[in-house]
This record gives sequence, structure tokens and C-alpha cells, in this order.
Amino acid sequence: MIASWWASLSLIMKILWGVTLTASLVFIIQSVLTFIGADTGGDFDTDFDTGADFSADGDSGMNLYSFRNFVNFLLGFGWSAILLQDKITSAGWLLTLSFVIGIGLVVLVMYLFKWLSNMQQSGNIDVFSAAVGCSGKAYLTIPAERAGEGKVQITINGSVREYNALTDGEEIKTGTPIKVVEVIDASTLLVEAPNSLII
Repeated sequence: MIASWWASLSLIMKILWGVTLTASLVFIIQSVLTFIGADTGGDFDTDFDTGADFSADGDSGMNLYSFRNFVNFLLGFGWSAILLQDKITSAGWLLTLSFVIGIGLVVLVMYLFKWLSNMQQSGNIDVFSAAVGCSGKAYLTIPAERAGEGKVQITINGSVREYNALTDGEEIKTGTPIKVVEVIDASTLLVEAPNSLII
């Protein structure tokens, strides 16, 4: 039955189903690893990381060009195109609406993660007194000389926390060990890489 159904699909629908199911599987894996506290390493560290950030208040550091957001877009775009194909006869309108839904899902998830991040950071840890001197690693690339925000994961009182991060030195790539040198605000840290600490 599945084989005959698959054979009946057009090439475009086969590609759409393949991409959508793959994105769904990756999303499930990411979600499971996130809930169990594993580090998925699920963000691209490429030249695409331009420092263009999206946020509700213009200063969230939630990077638009992350692998997680790419998967979220494919989920929204793919499933909406599949579910609406019989209701919208115009291919142009279908693709346009699916694109908008995909972008909408990305925005929704970014707001959700920002909200959860703020909830986590507003817990019982006083970042201003506890964060300076802590070590960790860059989670999203941090642009050089405060040109934009990246993200870091640091350990405070035995708990791994994620913060926005700036640096006064050179660009700090994803995965690079860092040290907190100053707390800028409750959600943003000034950090340096080990090689920049050597005079």
C-alpha cells in the first residue's frame, strides 16, 4: 500500500515528503536530546553566521541562521504544503502560504526559547555575583569587537546555563572554550577566549 501510494506521487511531492519527514525526524531527535540535557551541537558555524539577530526587544541574541531554525522552517513549510495541497489549487498561493507558515513557526519557536531562557536565568542564581570568572564554551559564534552577539554555555554552581555573549577581542568560534570577564546585564556576558587572555 505504501509503495503504491509513493509511486502515485509526483516528483515534487516525493521531494516535499522526503524533506518534511527528514526534518520531522531531526526535530524529534533534537527535542529528545534537549529534554535529557544533551548537547546536540545543532547550530551551523559557517560564514552564514552574520550576526543578524532576531528578538522581541532587539537584543535577544537569538541567531536567525541556526540549524534548529532551519529545521523548524522546513517543518512549517513542508507540513503546511502537504496538508493544504488539496485545498489550495494554485501552486503559487500554496507555496507562498507555506513559506509564511514556515517563517511564522521559526518566529514562534524563537520567542518560546527566549522566554524559557529568561525564565531559567531569572532563577535562584545571581548572575552578577556568580558568573565572572566562570568557564564554558561558545555555543554560537561571537563576532569580534562587540560587532554582534553570540551565545555561550557556562557552568555556575554546578548548573549549565546559556547566555548571550559579547567579546572585545577576536571572533570566538562555536565550541571554543571561554571565560567570563564581565556581566553586562542579566542575560548578556562579556567573555574572552583562552588565547586572548595570554599577554
